Order: sequence, then C-alpha cells, then structure tokens
Amino acid sequence: MAAFARGAPLDRVVSVEAWSRPALDLDRPATLVALVHRRRPDLVIHTAAWTDVDACAREPEAALRRNGEATAALARACGENGTDLLYLSTNEVFDGRRTDGRPYEEDDSVAPANPYGRSKRAGEEAVLAIYGQARGDDAARGWIVRTAWLYGPPGTDFPAKIVAAAARAATEGTALRLVADEVGSPTRAADLAAAIVDLVRARPASGIYHLVNAGHASRAAWAETVLREIGLRVPVERVPAATWQRASTAPLWGVLGTRRAAELGILLRDWRAALFDELPRYRELAAEAQRGLEAGGAVAGSGRSAEHANGAPR
Repeated sequence: MAAFARGAPLDRVVSVEAWSRPALDLDRPATLVALVHRRRPDLVIHTAAWTDVDACAREPEAALRRNGEATAALARACGENGTDLLYLSTNEVFDGRRTDGRPYEEDDSVAPANPYGRSKRAGEEAVLAIYGQARGDDAARGWIVRTAWLYGPPGTDFPAKIVAAAARAATEGTALRLVADEVGSPTRAADLAAAIVDLVRARPASGIYHLVNAGHASRAAWAETVLREIGLRVPVERVPAATWQRASTAPLWGVLGTRRAAELGILLRDWRAALFDELPRYRELAAEAQRGLEAGGAVAGSGRSAEHANGAPR
C-alpha cells in the first residue's frame, strides 16, 4: 500500500510512503485506520490483499476479514480524512460464464464464483458506499481499479512457473500440460502501475475502472507465447482447467473491457508487446533452470503440469 502527500498543482507529489506489515495488518483493520489518521495522506493506493485464491476458498472468513472488512475500515478512515482512495480489485468479481466473446465492462453485473472474488467485491462495495455520493471538484475520490492476470517482478509469476515446468519437462522428455479453456487479460505489473498514475492524475469521478493490457489469451496461448519467444521447446498438451482439483474455482472467461479508461485517454498496449519487455528475465530464468537440472538440483515451481499461477492481483 502506498500513501501520497501532494502540493499544488494536484499531480505534484511531495512525498510517498510505503505502508506494510507490521504497521499495516489486514487482520487488524485498526492499524489501517491509525495510519490514515496519523499520517493524513492526500491519496492512498490500496494494493494490499490476500490473493491466495485457494487459501481464501479454504478460509473464507479470513478472506472476507482481510480483503473486505479491512478495506471497509480503510475507506471509512480515508473518507473521514478527505483522502482520495484507489482500491485494486480483480476480474474474479465476475463468474466467468459469459460465452458471447465480449469482455466484462465496468457496469456489468458482478457474480463472484469463489470466496476470493466475494471478499474483493465486499471491498468494492465499501468503497462505493463511502465515495459514491461525492460531488464537486473538491470532494474526495474513491476509485476501484479491476485488473487481471498480473505478472512481473517481484515474486514467481505465471510465466516464471511455466518456464520452470517447461525446463523440467524438456529434460525428462515429457509433455507440458497447459490449461486451454481459461481465458483472460495478461497484464504486466509495470504497465498497470503507469496506468494507475495516469488515472490518479486525471482525477476522474469516483467509480470503477478496468485497467488491463489490450487483447486476451488462454493460459495455454500465453504460456506457448513465452516459450516460443525465449526459444524453449517442449511438447505441449492442452487440457481443460477441470483436469486439476482446486479449492477455488477460477472464472473461465476473465477478459476485462477498458471503456471508461479509454474515454480518459488511458490505453494500455497489447499484452504481447508488454510481454516482450519481460522476456530477458524469462530467458535468464530458463538458463538458471537448465543449469539447476543439469546439476541434479530441484527447480522451484517446476511441476510438469502448469496448473496455475492464479490470475488474482497480488
């Protein structure tokens, strides 16, 4: 989570603070409230969340507490302080059952299909309730930014897991199984961050905005693109998501439309162009994986079946 103090004009940032544990604890919403009242920021970008979707499914009450109730407490404190709030949410507030090929737009009805999605929707509802009636140029703003299928450093993202799994499959001479019926909007974290900055600078009306890289792909197509571009050849078997038993149910159609952001002139590039900027990192990961396998070591995240790096925002 980041908090900003601004001078005039609005987009001139004076200071930035990164809030994290233990000062900020999603299991203790009072810590969020105390930070806001003590620091009195002009803007809070709320990215903190419990994004382990399978763990959320096993512990739905904890998911609701961390993603819903904590966000509600933060939103109330920001509203009382006159602080703008940007809340990062997810495509998983939709059930993914759409079959008409159209992306989900900001004003489409939500229907979360899993506890993670329900907990994030609870956070959305809290922000909308507090900021939805704000009027006038001087009123504090509350923005909900939904995104999907984030990748990029830090951490081990979906492409990195694919690279590790493919390296092992190539060494063992086995096929890499890839999910073919789950489709979404691969989004580079750095591109999302730049778009969030543009949104904050535009300071539009409170509400929901979708920010994802343009275009869409299945998990399999995304993985195959990564492997082809870094030159890692391995036999591939396309399989349905139901091949693996999971605690959580991911939306099969998770594509987001970005109409409202486009109306503000905020346009993210095609996901393939964004992926190109991360390829050097994945090439190095492939080389590291190969060296580890040749030395007889284990490769992190290298199960032959690449069932999931989940599509939830981190």
